[in-house]
Amino acid sequence: MKGVLDREARKEQLAEAVWQVILERGVGAVSIRTVAEQAGLVVGSLRYVFPSRAELLTFSADLMVRRVTERVRAVPDPGDALEYAINVIAQLLPLDAERRAELEVNLALIGEAPAEPALLSIRDHAHRELQAASMGLVRLVSDDSHGIDRLFVHARRLHALVDGVAIHLLHRDPEEGEWALALIREELEAIAQ
Repeated sequence: MKGVLDREARKEQLAEAVWQVILERGVGAVSIRTVAEQAGLVVGSLRYVFPSRAELLTFSADLMVRRVTERVRAVPDPGDALEYAINVIAQLLPLDAERRAELEVNLALIGEAPAEPALLSIRDHAHRELQAASMGLVRLVSDDSHGIDRLFVHARRLHALVDGVAIHLLHRDPEEGEWALALIREELEAIAQ
């Protein structure tokens, strides 16, 4: 069991090195050699875990999606649907250095998807997860009288708003995120009516 845990920890360490290379030099700089260098390993050690760049990028993208999903699922329910929805969405926005880096790396990996087709399925999976989360939050804050078609429209708009606000936040200091959360709150309040 310890070997499995060590291998998984090594894979995560290498994925984090991929993220660092992307943040510092761009996704085009990701290679077995540059990631091994970033992680302080010899190339042979990295190739033992990830024989190819494609496998390295795919694992890195998948790990990022899993970590964001875990963080969202760990949001405590304060007993107020609106506050819970805002707290969940806040986990998806680049409101601190860690989430900002995640978004920058995610965008780089999405941009790399045409060259690495395995990234397409991860990108599409993450998109579907965000769609489902948006629908779940809309259902949570609204009454059931809207009907499924109207709920779907609200969920699509919320999803688009979250994506757009996230991109806008990349161009601002993360400390300026209050306007973003206020905008999200306004949208959720409108949905709740």
